[in-house]
Amino acid sequence: MVTVAVSVLKSGERLVEEVRTSLGGLLLEKGKVISTRDLEVLKAFLVKYVAIEAKLDENGQESADDAPPSNFVSNELALFYQAYDGLYQILKKAYRVISAGSDKLPLLEMRTQLEQLLGYIDCYNPLTFTARRSGPDDYLIHNGIMVGLTSYLLARWQGYQQKDWIPIAFAGILHDIGTMRIDDAILQKPSKLTAAEFEELKKHTIIGYNILKNIAGLNEGVKLSALQHHERHDGSGYPLGVKGDKIHAYAKLVAVTDVFHAMTTSRQYKKASSPYLVLEELMKEAFGRLEPTLVQTFINKLTSFHNGTVVRLNDGAVAEIVFTDRSNPTRPMVNINGTIVNLAVARDRFIQDVISN
Repeated sequence: MVTVAVSVLKSGERLVEEVRTSLGGLLLEKGKVISTRDLEVLKAFLVKYVAIEAKLDENGQESADDAPPSNFVSNELALFYQAYDGLYQILKKAYRVISAGSDKLPLLEMRTQLEQLLGYIDCYNPLTFTARRSGPDDYLIHNGIMVGLTSYLLARWQGYQQKDWIPIAFAGILHDIGTMRIDDAILQKPSKLTAAEFEELKKHTIIGYNILKNIAGLNEGVKLSALQHHERHDGSGYPLGVKGDKIHAYAKLVAVTDVFHAMTTSRQYKKASSPYLVLEELMKEAFGRLEPTLVQTFINKLTSFHNGTVVRLNDGAVAEIVFTDRSNPTRPMVNINGTIVNLAVARDRFIQDVISN
């Protein structure tokens, strides 16, 4: 298999993976032989690259001619960041208005920019992506976008209907909108909140719902996600302490991605945790507090390591993944300078981040 840019794709090539639109609709089926008409369709839908059968040379190896241009991935990533920054600017302007007391959002502008960003979703990996933040007050906007993108992925992975994918992304983006009306002294506090301050912060869920509830054209699940993303399956959450089926499906999903990003992002009062340790914590939370099926899907997808992935451990050692036991998905066996280490046994060592895959 080789991934090639549509701009250099030729008719007669065979797809080895299905091709979908940015909204998830099936465009071309796996195994289809590309025709001239298919090339036009791919370009019309702004598909950037596809996976095709690799040609073999006389030695049975993949032909070097099939390799994508060396600058291909970097160009795709640049377009992803451009679309990301565009959405950030729209949200920054909109949230400034929300903070001033307005309950209006530029939904059409937001959706258009979001769809453009989702066109490059393959450039986004929740385990490795780092937002280019310029200050501590940027956290809420960047966190919203990351929760939105990750929620979109989880919705697809979990098998939600296509019609739900964009609304779920919106639910992730807007889930913390109520914090725009929480005192900055609380949001920016460099130390642990007092009990009274935490009670004040918890009001962001109700404030967020009240901001969104009267906005026409906004999915009800998006509004309820602002209200319920801190509710828990066993009723231990807030603001209302509802549980189980009383929590909207969107909110259950956003709860998982919100916890992940909250724990893997640095704040004034804490350093970011290793995403792999956070996934282990999510596994614990799945027993009663978070939706177990969503957590399992999330962990399985994010830890679908391939042999040869290079990672950095918490002690600074660089290692190569050689085997992943699905019963311990966050703790694979790794090769460190010729020595095989089972991270499921060596519990004092864990993956800090991915270097390359």
